[in-house]
Amino acid sequence: MPESGLTSGSRAGRLSFQYIVRRIPNTDFPYARVRALLGPWYRKERRALPWRASRDPYRIWISEIMLQQTRVAAVVPYYERFLNRFPDCAALARASEEEVLRYWSGLGYYSRARNLHKAARTIAERGSFPDDYESIRALAGVGDYTAAAVASIAFELPYAVLDGNVARVLARLLGERDEIASAPVRKRLRDAASKLLDPKRPGAFNQAMMELGATVCVPRQPECARCPIARHCIARQMGIERELPVKRSPAPPIQKELTLLLARDRGRVLLWQRGLDSRRLAGFWELPEREQLPDAKPLNVIGSFAHSITNHRYAVNVITARINGTPDGFRWISRPSLARIPLSTTTRKALALL
Repeated sequence: MPESGLTSGSRAGRLSFQYIVRRIPNTDFPYARVRALLGPWYRKERRALPWRASRDPYRIWISEIMLQQTRVAAVVPYYERFLNRFPDCAALARASEEEVLRYWSGLGYYSRARNLHKAARTIAERGSFPDDYESIRALAGVGDYTAAAVASIAFELPYAVLDGNVARVLARLLGERDEIASAPVRKRLRDAASKLLDPKRPGAFNQAMMELGATVCVPRQPECARCPIARHCIARQMGIERELPVKRSPAPPIQKELTLLLARDRGRVLLWQRGLDSRRLAGFWELPEREQLPDAKPLNVIGSFAHSITNHRYAVNVITARINGTPDGFRWISRPSLARIPLSTTTRKALALL
């Protein structure tokens, strides 16, 4: 797109530029040139991640579900451990939900694990992993992005991905000045992603876009000097790469304090299990909170830690306690058995203090 004589520091220039970007289609944007630059860059710079060593749709699917709202560094050990236990769809389908949750414990967003288990049973009944976009999209827990990622990487089907990393790259590349989560912007970005997609190598291209967003075109401090397509980036030309994408201001986090009781008896720990109909952490085992056992006698503070769930920030204190008998709804669990049940993340962190 021509620059039309605009200067990066001019307010009038920015307003005119904003008008141009919103009103004139990106017919002159060099999609083909950008596409040609990304392929060689990705082959040279891509990180060696375990799921990139396989074209097995099952393994690619597992990685994509785990990577939803979770950092790569956190996923890698879980991914390898999960696949050691569930090497294929049949093994995952045969397992109990409790065991699947145990191997997922610590990754958070546990509905992902339940949907993964449900989808594995669907695939097992089907007899093979689906190899078309619509059938992949129909699996429990699979949305547009995950279906496009699996379809393109495993089967080279021409579907463009649009996750947070890709949306950020495209917003800067095209100088998108409207709020990135709005429906019109998402549609414009989806259209742009489809135009940019390499139809001959859609899997590698999608991964290149995600890699660029994850390692170079990062949220706060984009490393434009390392970017293979910086010369074509409208935000870079205008000097506004750090201002994009435009996002709504997040709600302030809710601060809460939580006290957990650690009661022990002959090598056992007192826990309770959430019901399967619980809206959060269904089926998981947890240490009791102070309010659940008003008759417990607090002893010593053994430590504290911070814990975050969405926009909640918890300051968690862990106290040893003496409890007589076995309160209703609780069970004494032996230390060896703790490794065989799904524990909530707060309980895992609390037990780690020992």
